[in-house]
Amino acid sequence: MTHARPCIAVPLGDPAGIGPELVAKLLAERQAIDGADVVVVGDPWLWLEGQRVAGTALTLPEIASWEQARGQAGPVLLPLDTIRPEEVEFGRVDAACGASVLKVLAHCLDAAQAERIDAICFAPLNKLAMKQGGLRHEDELHFFAEYLKVPGEVSEFNTLGSLWTSRISSHVPLSEAARYVTPERILNATRLIHDALVAAGVAQPRIAVAAINPHAGEGGTCGREEIDVIAPAVEACVAAGYPAQGPFPADTLFRRARDGEFDAVVTMYHDQGQIALKLLGFERGVTVQGGLPIPITTPAHGTAFDIVGQGKASVEAMRHAFAIACRMGAHHARNRGV
Repeated sequence: MTHARPCIAVPLGDPAGIGPELVAKLLAERQAIDGADVVVVGDPWLWLEGQRVAGTALTLPEIASWEQARGQAGPVLLPLDTIRPEEVEFGRVDAACGASVLKVLAHCLDAAQAERIDAICFAPLNKLAMKQGGLRHEDELHFFAEYLKVPGEVSEFNTLGSLWTSRISSHVPLSEAARYVTPERILNATRLIHDALVAAGVAQPRIAVAAINPHAGEGGTCGREEIDVIAPAVEACVAAGYPAQGPFPADTLFRRARDGEFDAVVTMYHDQGQIALKLLGFERGVTVQGGLPIPITTPAHGTAFDIVGQGKASVEAMRHAFAIACRMGAHHARNRGV
């Protein structure tokens, strides 16, 4: 049986942050969510608090299990009891909030493993709160990968409109970044973002690979990684069927990508791509968790503790994250034949 629409789980994010407000604003935009079966996941009181801050008044029917998620007339709420109102101090990092996030995400991952949902689009969370609340991993991506028993490489992608980036290392100290520059990691990052772009609707992705050294190493006089590692890795990508070009100097590459020459940039470390994308459009950026068996997206910005409760949070990135989750979720469902 093929379902007409993908089923998207939408966790409310860190209880002390802007996530509940963003979910309330997203669901108020019916044209943004009409293409999917939407399941809000979390504490009912937190959903009501998000609506209070957002100034919305939507009534979500509650469902008792994931089996009821599909085919509803509109968004529904799958209620979980993970944290009490008196445990939350809005705008603060707190272990109880981190533990709440982990419980909600685990519940959604269970649904993904049972093939009850086609994608997850979660509202912003706080990594420090999650680590204080029990997260043993460097970030949520590696939590997802272990929980879902992913055997291969994973990579966090960031997107801004039609421009995507992947990276060969993520939340590691800059002093260690160069040791992650290996042919295997470059090939994996290129493969993963190529496949993700195809799932998101880009038939023939144009992928650029960034250099790590200034001016791409200046012929080996300012570092040899481009000659010894990155250029051979790009050749290996092409030979494997992933059309890539590079390495290109990072200080000019993103202008070319911004102007439409490339669909994606493979970067060598976290801030090489993040700074560029956030300068181009902080409030529109989306993070896609790559290499997982189910699409997972989220706004690229954080929990914005400084504006919690003020109704100021922009829903734009959440809207884009949800749209990508819908496209990738529909592709995921078609591949599974459901």
